[in-house]
Amino acid sequence: MIKRTLIGILAVSMLGFGSLASAQTTRLSVGTGGTGGVYYPMGGGMAAVLSKYVPGWEATAEVTGASVANLQLIGQGKQDIGFTMADAAHDAVNAQGKFKDRPVEARTLMVLYPNKMHVVTTEGSGIEKVADLKGKRVSVGEPNSGTEVMAMRLLEAAGVGTDFRRERLSVAEGVNAIKDRKIDALIWVGGLPTAAITDLATTPGITLKLLDHAEYAEQMNEKWGPLYVKGVTPADTYKGQSNDVQNLDVWNLLVTDAKMSDDMAYTIVKTLFEHKDELIAVHREAQNIKLESQASGSPIPLHPGARKYYEEKGIKFSD
Repeated sequence: MIKRTLIGILAVSMLGFGSLASAQTTRLSVGTGGTGGVYYPMGGGMAAVLSKYVPGWEATAEVTGASVANLQLIGQGKQDIGFTMADAAHDAVNAQGKFKDRPVEARTLMVLYPNKMHVVTTEGSGIEKVADLKGKRVSVGEPNSGTEVMAMRLLEAAGVGTDFRRERLSVAEGVNAIKDRKIDALIWVGGLPTAAITDLATTPGITLKLLDHAEYAEQMNEKWGPLYVKGVTPADTYKGQSNDVQNLDVWNLLVTDAKMSDDMAYTIVKTLFEHKDELIAVHREAQNIKLESQASGSPIPLHPGARKYYEEKGIKFSD
C-alpha cells in the first residue's frame, strides 16, 4: 500500500514537473507572407531574435497569405503577431472590406517600413500604363493578401475596374506565370528589392518594365482614407530598370491582438529594436524601421505595452 502511494506521489510529481517545464516555454507564432516577398525573411529574423534573446521564448515564422490572412488568424486566436499593410489593418479595426462581418481588435506593435506597389510587366507586352491592363491577364496577389486589396483599389481608380482576366497568385507564382507567358502583368506590394521581382528581372530573354501609378494616390485616399502616399522606386533597384518609377507607398505594421499583455508587447518591441542590426543582416529593409515612425505611421491604435517603450525612448504622441 505504501509502495503504491509512493509511486503515485512520484507519478504526480513527475507530471507536475513536466507541466512546470512546459509552462516555462512561451511559444509565439509570427505570421508573415509568401516565400517570395520580404515579410517571410523579415519575420524569420524577428522570430530568431525573440527566441535568442528572451529567455523561455520560442518564436516561429509561419508562411501565410499575408496581410488579410494574418489579421484574420490573429482575430481567431490562431496567431500571436503578424505582418500587415496599414490599409488592411485599418479595414480590420473598422469592419470594412473583407472584415465587414468580422472586425479584428488589432493593435500595432511596430510601424515597420514603407511597402512599394509594383505594377510589373515586360517589354513587348504592349502595356505602357495601368489603364492598358484592361482586358489583360493580371495577377492581383494571393487571396486574403494586402496586395489584393490595394491592387483592386488601384485598378478601380485607373478605370480598369474588373474588366481584366484576374489571377490570384503569390508574387513567386506570378513571376513564373509571366516567364511562361501565362499572364501579362502582376501587381505586388512589398519591400525593395523583392526577391521574386529580382528573379524576373535577371531572367534571360526578359526585360522588366515597372509602370508609374503614383497619380492615383489622391483618388484612392479620397475613397479609402489617408493611407497611401506617393513614393519612388529608385532606378536600378532591379536589373533593366533605367528610370525612377513613381509608385504608391503604404506602411507595413507588426500587429497583435488587443488582449496581448502589456509586458509581452513591451518585451517584443524592446527586443526587436535593441537587436535591429540582426534584422538588417537578414534584409536591408529593416534599416527603415525607425523609432520616429512610431508616432504617426499607424492608422490603428498602438498597443499600450509598445507605446510605453516608445515613450521611454522619447517619442511624443499627439493624443
